[in-house]
Amino acid sequence: MEPTVLVIDDDPDLVRLMTKFLRLEGFASVSASNGREALAYLQGGGGASVILLDLRMPEMDGWAFRAAQRADPKIEHIPVIVVSGVDVASAIDALGAAATFQKPANFVDVVKTVRALVAYQPNA
Repeated sequence: MEPTVLVIDDDPDLVRLMTKFLRLEGFASVSASNGREALAYLQGGGGASVILLDLRMPEMDGWAFRAAQRADPKIEHIPVIVVSGVDVASAIDALGAAATFQKPANFVDVVKTVRALVAYQPNA
């Protein structure tokens, strides 16, 4: 079974491109347009090996999503890669992110990072 990447971003064009690129690279992908949708998916039993997270979104932004994720023992272990247009340099420590990319991100580099994170997860 192919590893699943959860893409959380409110930009439908970016989500479409990223999910298509991930599929071409051998990953399954699921998307959510904000943190609330993503939490509902994960807490409802949906799985993800890695999360790609934007920080600025309506309803529940990336900061609030990450706080809720870290507080939930069932999903706290899923590594997060922040891909955002805001200052991502501070996000790696403040959010406990595995990696950060400034938008516009190079999809090849993002997928390399996803692949590396999945490789460290024996059941991903």
